[in-house]
Amino acid sequence: MVDIVFVTNDRKTVSVAQNSNLLRVSLRAQCGLPFKCGGGHCGTCKCHIDKGLENTDPVKKKERNILSDEEIENGYRLGCQTFVLGDVEVSWEVGKK
Repeated sequence: MVDIVFVTNDRKTVSVAQNSNLLRVSLRAQCGLPFKCGGGHCGTCKCHIDKGLENTDPVKKKERNILSDEEIENGYRLGCQTFVLGDVEVSWEVGKK
């Protein structure tokens, strides 16, 4: 099991199986990560991996279409495209829907 800490949601922590999708975990546990399409097209679920970026799967082409190279280098990912391989802490901008 790995822990995902949703920093923006009062550090709510959810323990999940390795290789779980960040957005799906947020939806199931009501953690508040914003989303619209859930398919990597809109960018609404853009979030920052505050800790544990090395514990996420590789950045996908859909993310590269939405996020700039600088954002990716600075730890931003799309929640719908990100799978966790180890403990992570994630935050996002409040009010983004």
